Amino acid sequence: MLALRLARGAHPGVQLRRLLVAAASAATGFLLLGTLGHALAHQDTPGGSALRLAWCVAPLAATVYFAVTVARTDPGTKPRPGLSAIGLGPGRLMAVSATTTALSCTLGSMLALLFFLHLRGDLTGMPFDGDAADFLAADHPLPLPAALTLLTLVPVAASIAAALVLRPRDTRRRTAGAGGTPSAPGSASQPAEPTPGPSETPVQEPGLPSLHLPPRDLPWGIAVLAAGLAVEAYAARAPHTRLAMPGGATGSPAAVLVGWALTALGLALAGPGLTHLCGRLLQAVRPGALRLLAGRVLMQEATRIGRPLGVVCAVASGAYAMIVLYDADDPSLGPLTTLGALVVVGCAVATLLTAAAEARRARADTTAALVRLGAPATTLRTAAGLRAAALLALFAPLTFLVAELAALPLTA
Repeated sequence: MLALRLARGAHPGVQLRRLLVAAASAATGFLLLGTLGHALAHQDTPGGSALRLAWCVAPLAATVYFAVTVARTDPGTKPRPGLSAIGLGPGRLMAVSATTTALSCTLGSMLALLFFLHLRGDLTGMPFDGDAADFLAADHPLPLPAALTLLTLVPVAASIAAALVLRPRDTRRRTAGAGGTPSAPGSASQPAEPTPGPSETPVQEPGLPSLHLPPRDLPWGIAVLAAGLAVEAYAARAPHTRLAMPGGATGSPAAVLVGWALTALGLALAGPGLTHLCGRLLQAVRPGALRLLAGRVLMQEATRIGRPLGVVCAVASGAYAMIVLYDADDPSLGPLTTLGALVVVGCAVATLLTAAAEARRARADTTAALVRLGAPATTLRTAAGLRAAALLALFAPLTFLVAELAALPLTA
Protein backbone atom coordinates (compact mmCIF):
# COMPACT_ATOMS: atom_id res chain seq x y z
CA MET A 1 0.00 0.00 0.00
CA LEU A 2 2.84 2.39 0.77
CA ALA A 3 4.34 1.81 -2.69
CA LEU A 4 0.98 2.51 -4.30
CA ARG A 5 0.56 5.74 -2.34
CA LEU A 6 4.04 6.96 -3.26
CA ALA A 7 3.47 6.03 -6.89
CA ARG A 8 0.14 7.86 -6.99
CA GLY A 9 1.52 11.05 -5.44
CA ALA A 10 4.68 11.30 -7.51
CA HIS A 11 5.64 14.17 -9.81
CA PRO A 12 4.22 14.02 -13.38
CA GLY A 13 7.72 13.58 -14.78
CA VAL A 14 8.28 10.58 -12.51
CA GLN A 15 4.90 9.16 -13.55
CA LEU A 16 5.86 9.55 -17.20
CA ARG A 17 9.08 7.61 -16.67
CA ARG A 18 7.14 4.85 -14.90
CA LEU A 19 4.69 4.68 -17.81
CA LEU A 20 7.64 4.36 -20.18
CA VAL A 21 8.90 1.46 -18.07
CA ALA A 22 5.46 -0.14 -18.32
CA ALA A 23 5.48 0.38 -22.11
CA ALA A 24 8.92 -1.21 -22.45
CA SER A 25 7.80 -4.11 -20.27
CA ALA A 26 4.69 -4.55 -22.42
CA ALA A 27 6.75 -4.65 -25.61
CA THR A 28 9.23 -7.14 -24.15
CA GLY A 29 6.41 -9.29 -22.80
CA PHE A 30 4.76 -9.33 -26.22
CA LEU A 31 8.07 -10.45 -27.77
CA LEU A 32 8.26 -13.32 -25.29
CA LEU A 33 4.67 -14.31 -26.00
CA GLY A 34 5.35 -14.10 -29.72
CA THR A 35 8.17 -16.58 -29.21
CA LEU A 36 5.70 -18.84 -27.42
CA GLY A 37 3.29 -18.56 -30.34
CA HIS A 38 6.08 -19.49 -32.75
CA ALA A 39 6.90 -22.52 -30.63
CA LEU A 40 3.26 -23.63 -30.68
CA ALA A 41 3.05 -23.30 -34.46
CA HIS A 42 6.42 -24.97 -35.14
CA GLN A 43 6.56 -27.80 -32.65
CA ASP A 44 8.61 -29.89 -35.07
CA THR A 45 11.50 -27.36 -35.06
CA PRO A 46 12.19 -26.44 -31.43
CA GLY A 47 15.65 -25.11 -32.25
CA GLY A 48 14.25 -22.10 -34.13
CA SER A 49 11.97 -21.20 -31.24
CA ALA A 50 14.83 -21.52 -28.76
CA LEU A 51 16.92 -19.19 -30.93
CA ARG A 52 14.08 -16.64 -31.00
CA LEU A 53 13.84 -16.85 -27.23
CA ALA A 54 17.60 -16.28 -26.95
CA TRP A 55 17.32 -13.12 -29.06
CA CYS A 56 14.75 -11.80 -26.56
CA VAL A 57 17.58 -11.46 -24.01
CA ALA A 58 18.66 -8.14 -25.58
CA PRO A 59 15.30 -6.32 -25.17
CA LEU A 60 14.85 -7.96 -21.76
CA ALA A 61 18.21 -6.62 -20.57
CA ALA A 62 17.48 -3.17 -22.04
CA THR A 63 14.12 -3.03 -20.27
CA VAL A 64 15.58 -4.08 -16.92
CA TYR A 65 18.39 -1.53 -17.26
CA PHE A 66 15.90 1.25 -17.99
CA ALA A 67 13.67 0.20 -15.08
CA VAL A 68 16.62 0.22 -12.67
CA THR A 69 17.67 3.68 -13.87
CA VAL A 70 14.16 5.02 -13.31
CA ALA A 71 14.08 3.47 -9.83
CA ARG A 72 17.48 4.93 -8.96
CA THR A 73 16.49 8.45 -10.08
CA ASP A 74 13.10 8.42 -8.36
CA PRO A 75 13.19 11.33 -5.87
CA GLY A 76 10.33 9.86 -3.83
CA THR A 77 12.37 6.87 -2.68
CA LYS A 78 15.60 8.63 -1.76
CA PRO A 79 16.66 8.67 1.92
CA ARG A 80 15.90 11.99 3.59
CA PRO A 81 16.40 13.26 7.15
CA GLY A 82 13.60 12.28 9.49
CA LEU A 83 12.25 9.35 7.47
CA SER A 84 14.04 6.77 9.63
CA ALA A 85 12.12 7.99 12.66
CA ILE A 86 8.83 6.90 11.06
CA GLY A 87 10.19 3.56 9.88
CA LEU A 88 11.30 4.60 6.39
CA GLY A 89 15.00 3.87 6.57
CA PRO A 90 17.21 3.01 3.59
CA GLY A 91 16.19 -0.64 3.68
CA ARG A 92 12.47 0.15 3.67
CA LEU A 93 12.86 2.69 0.89
CA MET A 94 14.78 0.13 -1.15
CA ALA A 95 11.90 -2.31 -0.73
CA VAL A 96 9.39 0.37 -1.73
CA SER A 97 11.39 1.21 -4.85
CA ALA A 98 11.68 -2.45 -5.84
CA THR A 99 7.94 -2.91 -5.30
CA THR A 100 7.13 0.16 -7.39
CA THR A 101 9.36 -1.16 -10.17
CA ALA A 102 7.64 -4.54 -10.02
CA LEU A 103 4.22 -2.86 -10.21
CA SER A 104 5.16 -0.85 -13.31
CA CYS A 105 6.59 -3.90 -15.06
CA THR A 106 3.63 -6.07 -14.06
CA LEU A 107 1.25 -3.52 -15.55
CA GLY A 108 3.16 -3.70 -18.81
CA SER A 109 3.16 -7.51 -18.77
CA MET A 110 -0.61 -7.61 -18.27
CA LEU A 111 -1.09 -5.21 -21.17
CA ALA A 112 1.11 -7.45 -23.32
CA LEU A 113 -1.02 -10.47 -22.43
CA LEU A 114 -4.25 -8.65 -23.26
CA PHE A 115 -2.89 -7.42 -26.59
CA PHE A 116 -1.55 -10.86 -27.42
CA LEU A 117 -4.90 -12.53 -26.70
CA HIS A 118 -6.67 -9.81 -28.67
CA LEU A 119 -4.55 -10.33 -31.79
CA ARG A 120 -4.98 -14.09 -31.47
CA GLY A 121 -8.74 -13.67 -31.48
CA ASP A 122 -9.24 -15.01 -27.96
CA LEU A 123 -10.65 -11.64 -26.88
CA THR A 124 -13.31 -10.01 -29.07
CA GLY A 125 -15.26 -6.80 -29.19
CA MET A 126 -12.40 -4.48 -30.25
CA PRO A 127 -10.85 -3.49 -33.59
CA PHE A 128 -8.25 -5.81 -35.16
CA ASP A 129 -9.74 -8.90 -33.53
CA GLY A 130 -7.68 -11.91 -34.58
CA ASP A 131 -5.68 -10.04 -37.26
CA ALA A 132 -2.55 -12.00 -36.30
CA ALA A 133 -4.26 -15.33 -35.66
CA ASP A 134 -2.07 -17.27 -38.09
CA PHE A 135 1.11 -15.56 -36.93
CA LEU A 136 0.39 -16.17 -33.23
CA ALA A 137 -0.82 -19.78 -33.61
CA ALA A 138 -4.47 -19.15 -32.73
CA ASP A 139 -5.37 -22.70 -33.80
CA HIS A 140 -3.36 -24.07 -30.86
CA PRO A 141 -4.50 -23.73 -27.23
CA LEU A 142 -2.39 -21.28 -25.26
CA PRO A 143 -0.59 -22.88 -22.29
CA LEU A 144 -1.39 -20.33 -19.60
CA PRO A 145 1.35 -21.43 -17.12
CA ALA A 146 4.01 -21.02 -19.80
CA ALA A 147 2.66 -17.59 -20.78
CA LEU A 148 2.55 -16.38 -17.18
CA THR A 149 6.07 -17.70 -16.57
CA LEU A 150 7.40 -15.70 -19.52
CA LEU A 151 5.51 -12.60 -18.40
CA THR A 152 7.02 -12.73 -14.92
CA LEU A 153 10.58 -12.54 -16.25
CA VAL A 154 10.63 -8.75 -16.62
CA PRO A 155 8.98 -7.82 -13.27
CA VAL A 156 11.07 -10.30 -11.29
CA ALA A 157 14.35 -9.38 -12.98
CA ALA A 158 13.70 -5.64 -12.73
CA SER A 159 12.67 -5.72 -9.05
CA ILE A 160 15.66 -7.88 -8.07
CA ALA A 161 18.07 -5.64 -10.00
CA ALA A 162 16.56 -2.52 -8.41
CA ALA A 163 16.90 -4.03 -4.95
CA LEU A 164 20.54 -4.93 -5.58
CA VAL A 165 21.42 -1.51 -6.93
CA LEU A 166 19.57 0.41 -4.21
CA ARG A 167 20.52 -1.80 -1.28
CA PRO A 168 21.78 0.24 1.69
CA ARG A 169 25.54 0.30 2.16
CA ASP A 170 26.95 -0.45 5.58
CA THR A 171 28.94 2.62 6.72
CA ARG A 172 29.43 1.52 10.33
CA ARG A 173 32.91 0.08 9.73
CA ARG A 174 34.04 3.22 7.94
CA THR A 175 32.58 5.39 10.72
CA ALA A 176 34.28 3.38 13.45
CA GLY A 177 37.59 3.58 11.60
CA ALA A 178 37.29 7.35 11.52
CA GLY A 179 36.75 7.54 15.27
CA GLY A 180 32.95 7.80 15.23
CA THR A 181 30.52 5.68 17.18
CA PRO A 182 28.45 3.30 15.04
CA SER A 183 24.76 3.27 15.70
CA ALA A 184 23.11 0.13 16.97
CA PRO A 185 21.20 -2.05 14.54
CA GLY A 186 17.61 -0.90 14.14
CA SER A 187 18.36 2.55 15.57
CA ALA A 188 16.44 5.41 14.02
CA SER A 189 19.52 7.62 13.87
CA GLN A 190 21.70 7.54 10.79
CA PRO A 191 25.39 6.62 11.11
CA ALA A 192 27.58 9.65 11.22
CA GLU A 193 29.79 10.11 8.21
CA PRO A 194 33.52 10.23 8.93
CA THR A 195 35.18 13.58 8.77
CA PRO A 196 37.52 13.58 5.77
CA GLY A 197 41.12 14.31 6.42
CA PRO A 198 43.14 16.89 4.56
CA SER A 199 44.03 14.44 1.80
CA GLU A 200 40.39 13.29 1.39
CA THR A 201 38.79 16.72 1.10
CA PRO A 202 37.65 17.29 -2.50
CA VAL A 203 39.20 20.23 -4.28
CA GLN A 204 36.53 22.84 -4.84
CA GLU A 205 36.49 26.41 -6.00
CA PRO A 206 33.71 28.87 -5.21
CA GLY A 207 30.82 28.44 -7.63
CA LEU A 208 32.32 25.39 -9.37
CA PRO A 209 31.51 21.68 -8.97
CA SER A 210 33.98 19.72 -6.89
CA LEU A 211 36.68 17.58 -8.47
CA HIS A 212 36.04 13.83 -8.28
CA LEU A 213 38.42 10.95 -8.63
CA PRO A 214 38.43 9.42 -12.10
CA PRO A 215 36.39 6.22 -12.54
CA ARG A 216 38.44 3.05 -12.24
CA ASP A 217 36.61 1.04 -14.92
CA LEU A 218 38.31 2.63 -17.95
CA PRO A 219 41.23 0.13 -18.17
CA TRP A 220 38.82 -2.77 -17.69
CA GLY A 221 36.49 -1.36 -20.32
CA ILE A 222 39.29 -0.99 -22.85
CA ALA A 223 40.51 -4.51 -22.11
CA VAL A 224 37.03 -6.04 -22.51
CA LEU A 225 36.45 -4.02 -25.69
CA ALA A 226 39.73 -5.22 -27.18
CA ALA A 227 38.93 -8.80 -26.16
CA GLY A 228 35.54 -8.58 -27.86
CA LEU A 229 37.03 -7.30 -31.11
CA ALA A 230 39.70 -10.02 -30.98
CA VAL A 231 37.07 -12.72 -30.46
CA GLU A 232 35.08 -11.43 -33.43
CA ALA A 233 38.13 -11.36 -35.70
CA TYR A 234 39.19 -14.88 -34.69
CA ALA A 235 35.69 -16.38 -34.90
CA ALA A 236 35.04 -15.03 -38.39
CA ARG A 237 38.10 -16.85 -39.76
CA ALA A 238 37.57 -20.17 -38.02
CA PRO A 239 34.87 -22.75 -38.86
CA HIS A 240 32.02 -22.51 -36.37
CA THR A 241 28.33 -23.24 -36.22
CA ARG A 242 26.44 -20.36 -37.78
CA LEU A 243 23.41 -18.79 -36.18
CA ALA A 244 20.67 -16.99 -38.08
CA MET A 245 20.40 -13.36 -37.05
CA PRO A 246 17.07 -11.52 -36.89
CA GLY A 247 16.07 -9.13 -39.61
CA GLY A 248 17.31 -11.09 -42.58
CA ALA A 249 20.96 -10.55 -41.71
CA THR A 250 23.46 -13.08 -42.89
CA GLY A 251 24.29 -16.01 -40.68
CA SER A 252 27.12 -15.44 -38.23
CA PRO A 253 29.35 -17.65 -36.12
CA ALA A 254 28.15 -18.04 -32.56
CA ALA A 255 31.49 -16.78 -31.25
CA VAL A 256 31.01 -13.51 -33.14
CA LEU A 257 27.90 -12.86 -31.08
CA VAL A 258 29.95 -13.46 -27.94
CA GLY A 259 32.44 -10.91 -29.26
CA TRP A 260 29.63 -8.40 -29.82
CA ALA A 261 28.46 -8.91 -26.24
CA LEU A 262 31.98 -8.30 -24.93
CA THR A 263 32.29 -5.20 -27.11
CA ALA A 264 29.04 -3.78 -25.74
CA LEU A 265 30.13 -4.53 -22.16
CA GLY A 266 33.48 -2.86 -22.79
CA LEU A 267 31.83 0.32 -24.08
CA ALA A 268 29.51 0.41 -21.07
CA LEU A 269 32.44 0.00 -18.65
CA ALA A 270 34.60 2.56 -20.44
CA GLY A 271 31.84 5.19 -20.69
CA PRO A 272 32.41 6.87 -17.29
CA GLY A 273 36.16 7.00 -17.78
CA LEU A 274 35.84 8.47 -21.27
CA THR A 275 33.38 11.07 -19.98
CA HIS A 276 35.82 12.00 -17.23
CA LEU A 277 38.56 12.25 -19.87
CA CYS A 278 36.40 14.66 -21.89
CA GLY A 279 36.15 16.88 -18.84
CA ARG A 280 39.92 16.87 -18.39
CA LEU A 281 40.55 17.64 -22.05
CA LEU A 282 38.16 20.59 -21.91
CA GLN A 283 40.23 22.09 -19.08
CA ALA A 284 43.59 21.52 -20.76
CA VAL A 285 45.88 24.32 -21.98
CA ARG A 286 44.99 27.41 -19.93
CA PRO A 287 41.19 27.14 -19.83
CA GLY A 288 38.86 30.06 -19.40
CA ALA A 289 35.84 30.19 -17.15
CA LEU A 290 33.58 28.58 -19.77
CA ARG A 291 35.78 25.56 -20.46
CA LEU A 292 36.58 25.22 -16.77
CA LEU A 293 32.90 25.09 -15.85
CA ALA A 294 32.02 22.63 -18.63
CA GLY A 295 34.95 20.38 -17.80
CA ARG A 296 34.24 20.33 -14.06
CA VAL A 297 30.61 19.36 -14.67
CA LEU A 298 31.62 16.52 -16.98
CA MET A 299 34.10 15.20 -14.43
CA GLN A 300 31.53 15.37 -11.65
CA GLU A 301 28.82 13.63 -13.73
CA ALA A 302 31.10 11.07 -15.36
CA THR A 303 29.67 8.10 -13.48
CA ARG A 304 26.05 9.22 -13.73
CA ILE A 305 25.88 9.83 -17.49
CA GLY A 306 28.97 7.95 -18.70
CA ARG A 307 27.58 4.44 -18.41
CA PRO A 308 24.26 5.17 -20.19
CA LEU A 309 26.25 6.99 -22.86
CA GLY A 310 28.46 3.93 -23.31
CA VAL A 311 25.36 1.74 -23.63
CA VAL A 312 23.97 4.06 -26.31
CA CYS A 313 27.26 3.81 -28.20
CA ALA A 314 27.12 0.01 -27.94
CA VAL A 315 23.56 -0.05 -29.27
CA ALA A 316 24.45 2.36 -32.09
CA SER A 317 27.47 0.29 -33.12
CA GLY A 318 25.36 -2.88 -33.07
CA ALA A 319 22.65 -1.22 -35.16
CA TYR A 320 25.25 -0.08 -37.69
CA ALA A 321 26.70 -3.57 -37.93
CA MET A 322 23.23 -5.06 -38.39
CA ILE A 323 22.50 -2.61 -41.21
CA VAL A 324 25.78 -3.52 -42.92
CA LEU A 325 25.07 -7.24 -42.58
CA TYR A 326 21.45 -7.00 -43.71
CA ASP A 327 20.74 -9.25 -46.69
CA ALA A 328 18.65 -7.29 -49.18
CA ASP A 329 17.94 -10.43 -51.26
CA ASP A 330 16.19 -12.05 -48.29
CA PRO A 331 14.14 -9.28 -46.67
CA SER A 332 12.67 -11.17 -43.72
CA LEU A 333 12.43 -8.19 -41.42
CA GLY A 334 9.33 -9.04 -39.43
CA PRO A 335 7.24 -7.06 -36.97
CA LEU A 336 8.73 -8.79 -33.94
CA THR A 337 12.27 -7.99 -35.10
CA THR A 338 11.31 -4.35 -35.58
CA LEU A 339 9.67 -4.28 -32.16
CA GLY A 340 12.73 -5.79 -30.49
CA ALA A 341 15.04 -3.27 -32.14
CA LEU A 342 12.78 -0.40 -31.09
CA VAL A 343 12.75 -1.66 -27.50
CA VAL A 344 16.54 -1.85 -27.32
CA VAL A 345 17.14 1.52 -28.96
CA GLY A 346 14.29 3.23 -27.11
CA CYS A 347 15.35 1.94 -23.69
CA ALA A 348 18.97 2.93 -24.28
CA VAL A 349 18.05 6.48 -25.33
CA ALA A 350 15.45 6.84 -22.57
CA THR A 351 18.00 5.68 -19.99
CA LEU A 352 20.47 8.31 -21.18
CA LEU A 353 17.83 11.06 -21.10
CA THR A 354 16.73 9.99 -17.62
CA ALA A 355 20.32 10.09 -16.37
CA ALA A 356 20.83 13.52 -17.96
CA ALA A 357 17.68 14.86 -16.29
CA GLU A 358 18.82 13.48 -12.95
CA ALA A 359 22.24 15.08 -13.44
CA ARG A 360 20.60 18.42 -14.15
CA ARG A 361 18.51 18.12 -11.01
CA ALA A 362 21.56 17.15 -8.95
CA ARG A 363 23.49 20.26 -9.98
CA ALA A 364 20.55 22.61 -9.43
CA ASP A 365 22.22 24.03 -6.30
CA THR A 366 25.43 24.71 -8.21
CA THR A 367 23.51 26.41 -11.01
CA ALA A 368 21.63 28.55 -8.51
CA ALA A 369 24.91 29.53 -6.83
CA LEU A 370 26.40 30.56 -10.17
CA VAL A 371 23.34 32.66 -10.96
CA ARG A 372 23.63 34.37 -7.57
CA LEU A 373 27.29 35.11 -8.32
CA GLY A 374 26.23 36.89 -11.51
CA ALA A 375 26.79 34.25 -14.17
CA PRO A 376 24.60 35.06 -17.20
CA ALA A 377 22.15 32.44 -18.46
CA THR A 378 23.84 32.46 -21.87
CA THR A 379 27.08 31.29 -20.26
CA LEU A 380 25.35 28.33 -18.63
CA ARG A 381 23.67 27.38 -21.91
CA THR A 382 26.96 27.72 -23.78
CA ALA A 383 28.66 25.49 -21.21
CA ALA A 384 25.95 22.87 -21.70
CA GLY A 385 26.42 23.00 -25.47
CA LEU A 386 30.17 22.73 -25.03
CA ARG A 387 29.76 19.61 -22.90
CA ALA A 388 27.48 18.03 -25.50
CA ALA A 389 29.92 18.91 -28.32
CA ALA A 390 32.87 17.43 -26.41
CA LEU A 391 31.03 14.18 -25.76
CA LEU A 392 29.90 13.97 -29.39
CA ALA A 393 33.42 14.65 -30.65
CA LEU A 394 34.78 11.72 -28.63
CA PHE A 395 31.99 9.15 -28.67
CA ALA A 396 30.79 9.53 -32.27
CA PRO A 397 34.14 8.53 -33.90
CA LEU A 398 34.60 5.81 -31.28
CA THR A 399 31.17 4.34 -32.05
CA PHE A 400 31.83 4.42 -35.80
CA LEU A 401 35.23 2.80 -35.36
CA VAL A 402 33.89 0.02 -33.14
CA ALA A 403 30.99 -0.58 -35.53
CA GLU A 404 33.34 -0.86 -38.51
CA LEU A 405 35.65 -3.24 -36.67
CA ALA A 406 32.68 -5.33 -35.50
CA ALA A 407 31.24 -5.67 -39.00
CA LEU A 408 34.55 -6.05 -40.85
CA PRO A 409 35.20 -9.74 -40.05
CA LEU A 410 31.79 -10.73 -41.37
CA THR A 411 31.96 -8.69 -44.56
CA ALA A 412 35.54 -9.56 -45.57
